[in-house]
Amino acid sequence: MESTEKIDGTAQEAKDDEISLIDLFAVLLKYKKMIIAIVIAAMIFAVGISVVSLMLPAEKSFLPNKYKASAHMLINDTDSSSSSLASAISSSGLGGLAGLAGIGTGGSSNSSLAIYLVSSNPFLDAIVKEFNILEKPELAKSKFPVSDSRDMVKKQFSAETDDESGVFTISFTDIDPVFAQKVVDFSVDWISDKFDALGIDQNKIQKENLEKNIDLSFKEIQKLQEELDNIATSVSRGQSAWNIPSITLTTTKVQMELSAQQEVYKQLKTQYELLKVQMQSESPVFQILERPEIADKKASPSRGKLCIIITFAAGFIAIFVAFLRNALENIKNDPEAMSKLTGSRRK
Repeated sequence: MESTEKIDGTAQEAKDDEISLIDLFAVLLKYKKMIIAIVIAAMIFAVGISVVSLMLPAEKSFLPNKYKASAHMLINDTDSSSSSLASAISSSGLGGLAGLAGIGTGGSSNSSLAIYLVSSNPFLDAIVKEFNILEKPELAKSKFPVSDSRDMVKKQFSAETDDESGVFTISFTDIDPVFAQKVVDFSVDWISDKFDALGIDQNKIQKENLEKNIDLSFKEIQKLQEELDNIATSVSRGQSAWNIPSITLTTTKVQMELSAQQEVYKQLKTQYELLKVQMQSESPVFQILERPEIADKKASPSRGKLCIIITFAAGFIAIFVAFLRNALENIKNDPEAMSKLTGSRRK
């Protein structure tokens, strides 16, 4: 008997489920015209706003095409560079701010410094000043133009670092692809100059110093050689025959200075060549891999995806409305339910 009751109960549950599914499909079929109408209206609306957004000028469009320009840089985090980075940050007075950005003076990294730099106010202000952001119409009535201009740049600017490769990428998105490219190109040079100013790459600084000293030494050699030539010319013309002892002394002195300077020049050139070999075997702290190009393809928005999302959303809303209307009609046709609702209102 008990087993028979269980079988009957299971069969009844299956029948109820079947009836429920039939009821669901019945509701959808009952309001199919409304559902189809809402979906079609949503599709027409989505396509319409997409077409209108394309027809309007980019400055006035509510859904303008946006273009992204990107640049890639290689930032090397070596032990030597990390120590020089820590000393550079400490000496520049950025220790506190760098700490907030996750850059410690003990175990800092050049990648963290790059991220901090592109989010700093000096960097944002440099872009605002270079490209006259304050003169944009959006900031004409701003009560806080400096802060709002920084926020405007922040929204369009992005930066990220690939921890595995050490590649640092910066991007700028704007309705004008040429403007986006110029901003990123300016940013690359600004970051490079800032790394140089902080003295992060010791090899690069040493190379520049050697080049300056080599140039100065070469000019000094030319000067001394020219002085010897003038003395020789003067003697050959007999203009200073009466003062031979003095000329001999001067010539000897200049020759000694020339020999010493030539030795200095030789040593500087040797150091320079050794440094070049060392730099070839080591990766530079900061290296520009790819400068930004003018984008010929929009980065956003995807109007096709937008149309699909709006259509599916409209479909779900239409189905919800269909079941809601059906539920209200069932309540109206049920005297007991209506009496309960009427009684609850009276109370």
